[in-house]
Amino acid sequence: MTTKAQQHVLICGAAGRDFHNFNVRFRDDPRSKVVAFTATQIPGIDGRRYPAQLAGEHYPHGIPIEDEARLEALVAELAVDRVVFAYSDVTHEHVMQIASRAMAAGADFWLLGPTTTMIASRHPVVSVCAVRTGSGKSQTSRYIAQWLRDRGIRVAAIRHPMPYGDLVAQRVQRFGELRDLDLHDCTIEEREEYEPYLALGIPIFAGVDYGAILEQAEAESELILWDGGNNDWPFYRPDLEIVVCDPHRVGHEQRYHPGETNVRRADVLIVNKVDSATPASVATLRETLGRMNPGARIVSAASELSTPNPDAVRGKRVLCIEDGPTLTHGEMAFGAAEVLARRLGAKEIVDPRPAAVGSIRRAFERYPTLGLALPALGYGETQLRELEQSIAAADCDLVLIGTPIDLARTIAIEKPHQRVFYRYQDSGEPTLSGILEGFAASRGLTRR
Repeated sequence: MTTKAQQHVLICGAAGRDFHNFNVRFRDDPRSKVVAFTATQIPGIDGRRYPAQLAGEHYPHGIPIEDEARLEALVAELAVDRVVFAYSDVTHEHVMQIASRAMAAGADFWLLGPTTTMIASRHPVVSVCAVRTGSGKSQTSRYIAQWLRDRGIRVAAIRHPMPYGDLVAQRVQRFGELRDLDLHDCTIEEREEYEPYLALGIPIFAGVDYGAILEQAEAESELILWDGGNNDWPFYRPDLEIVVCDPHRVGHEQRYHPGETNVRRADVLIVNKVDSATPASVATLRETLGRMNPGARIVSAASELSTPNPDAVRGKRVLCIEDGPTLTHGEMAFGAAEVLARRLGAKEIVDPRPAAVGSIRRAFERYPTLGLALPALGYGETQLRELEQSIAAADCDLVLIGTPIDLARTIAIEKPHQRVFYRYQDSGEPTLSGILEGFAASRGLTRR
């Protein structure tokens, strides 16, 4: 029974940071009662319940997950005292619009910061986060993972959550080989993040309960690599905090939440994609970063692109498929496939919009910044089939796949197709490899 001293809390989220904030701040707090979560950004994650098995003894019936569109109604119906904002990759204006809605409805508005929500590890933690989705965080994380592995350092990667299915089954997930992706019925977004680690022979963990996840990861490693999602900050307290920045989106480092927090906290700021951005954009970004965080080391990096058969691209009409979140809430108009296709002399970048069907077509309507890129969306079987149909209907000579995975393992692609590979590459001094060398030595982890 709710007492006057017990605050009713509603957490606005997107099936990730919201659950983590509940677990570390509210689950065992007798002064607070979380009466609902709201959901946005990801299709089909509302209408569920955060299950009693995860919510703890104070929540025998679990917690409902509602559509964020009902925010004002929920504040009234559930007598909400505090609305906690807990998702990422949104403008500061968006955050304050949610705040205004909450406060106008009669609730206080809260943001829980890094110190409140980070868990300490008994191992050293290297974190890789970003200013925006699509900055190059994943390729940077893979570079670091391989650098550590090549020196005999036992590393476990832990990824920001993507629990879009059975939350109880997804409490702690460990992926050690490719068949684990099928076992856990992973979405395309999940496969894009997990598969590259498995190709390196490095286990990767994810799920819902990041306290339990950390315990399992620590048992088989001596260093934790946090691979962040969107532009959120780490769930674990980092000993080396690396943040990747994108010169194709200069100005976003000061306009998006919580990416700006990442910039101001970072030990190392990486200006990525210096090989495809203009020198003026790179210089402007470096100047801004130096002003925002004068104590951080700033590293320049290239995103090296390749494809198995470059000659097959020249003179062709190319359909470019890119990482979904980078294009949607990341607001990029293009990705690696289009950059490489133009470099290799493609005759035309095919407009995917006339061929798009179902939710893929609606994505173009919702995100007008998509440009000529087809987002690799696949949050469920229906959307996978719609992506498949959209590719099949496109009038093109070649499909160039700029996602980090072998998309043809997940859907049928009958047209000629090939993948784009991209990897992190230091560009000038200081180098990320040199910074890692010093960090490993300071922790007594250098093997060879």
